[in-house]
Amino acid sequence: MPGGGFVRLPGGSVVVALTLPRPLLKGPVAGGIAGGVTGGTEGGNVRVLVHAVNRARALTRLRNLGLRAVYLRGNAEPPTPDEITAVLHHPDGLLWRSAPDRAAELWHPIRALLG
Repeated sequence: MPGGGFVRLPGGSVVVALTLPRPLLKGPVAGGIAGGVTGGTEGGNVRVLVHAVNRARALTRLRNLGLRAVYLRGNAEPPTPDEITAVLHHPDGLLWRSAPDRAAELWHPIRALLG
């Protein structure tokens, strides 16, 4: 079952963190992704971070990218302070990395996951 949570920031915006199944791609991603993730049809989970005005807008941003069945139920796995810092410093406000966390893996832009 995918887990997730959110944190409301002092400015009123929110950071939503979701653990989702890795989307299956039709074929391997050309060149792979720096950090050892090769894309393709393997399974596993990814941790996705979204910075938005509110929770509904954050989920809408993911649905607009093609992740249709994305819901936030409860606040069991809120984003850590390091995750909040990472998503606030990224211009798109949408990041992901493999879950469970691999210490050497960096955060990737969402475009790298969805191809």
